[in-house]
Amino acid sequence: MPLGADMFLVTGASGFVGQGLARTLQQRGIPFRGTSRNGSGQLLAIGDIHGATDWSVALDGADVVVHLAAVNQNVVEGSPAVLAEYRSVNVEGTINLARQAAAAGARRFVFLSSIKASGEATTNGKPFRAADVPAPESDYGRTKLEAEQLLHALGNSTKMQIVVIRSPLVYGPGMRGSFQALVRLVQRGLPLPFALIDNRRSMVYLENLTDLIVTAANHPDAAGKTFMVADSKSPSTPELVRMIAAATGSSAPLLPFPPALLELAGKLTGKAELIHRLTRSLEVDISETSRRLGWTPPFEMTDALSRTLGPAKPTKD
Repeated sequence: MPLGADMFLVTGASGFVGQGLARTLQQRGIPFRGTSRNGSGQLLAIGDIHGATDWSVALDGADVVVHLAAVNQNVVEGSPAVLAEYRSVNVEGTINLARQAAAAGARRFVFLSSIKASGEATTNGKPFRAADVPAPESDYGRTKLEAEQLLHALGNSTKMQIVVIRSPLVYGPGMRGSFQALVRLVQRGLPLPFALIDNRRSMVYLENLTDLIVTAANHPDAAGKTFMVADSKSPSTPELVRMIAAATGSSAPLLPFPPALLELAGKLTGKAELIHRLTRSLEVDISETSRRLGWTPPFEMTDALSRTLGPAKPTKD
């Protein structure tokens, strides 16, 4: 679908998803302006994001705002933000930007939310859907949901159209966090105690996510809606380990070990949430996204993992 001359404003453009979205926009010839806290290269410095941040310069001429900047969870290092920080950035900072965007004449505001706004885990066979009643359990998830609700209320009272995208874990080249930690474990070739885990974990490849963001930024049926995003496949932890091993040329010996004991070990070591990502299900249903927007993930997971973890290809001079 042609995007015309729309100018995109991308917040958090120095982050993992922000850099990926910038590449997608550049490849498609879509003009954009990126912001980051301190600014670097072509990025506009915006400073700290809170309820009083001045976005006037960044918003000048922007038709579409894609808001990626946020305070996120860090389950690997075990250093979560405090509630006040989540609220200041994820709620007050988001609605402040949206109000200024509406006043500046932006036609659409795309907010990258999190599957944590829906909840922390699913029962096999009952994936999260956008129409479900959300039940976030963490401060991060609750503040993401609150921001969503405020944005939709703003959209109902202004001409600016709101689009919310709830994303699970995002992976791709340059990723960090819990998925990268799992990759390192697999690459060591040591036996892993995951053979008895029977779960489903949805994730999304970076280029699949950025493709949906661009689609949602312009599709007429996206206005005022909340969409789920994920890859087509939701593997179990043992399946994912084997896929990672195949993509990296590693061995993946799996040992039978009761998941309950793994969770106990996680609790005793302060890594409960990290272990839950390995033992429990968090599955996303993207059927409504596909139906309403005519969208399917451009990359299958096997290909995406190969692009993420395979040997780097030499670049031409």
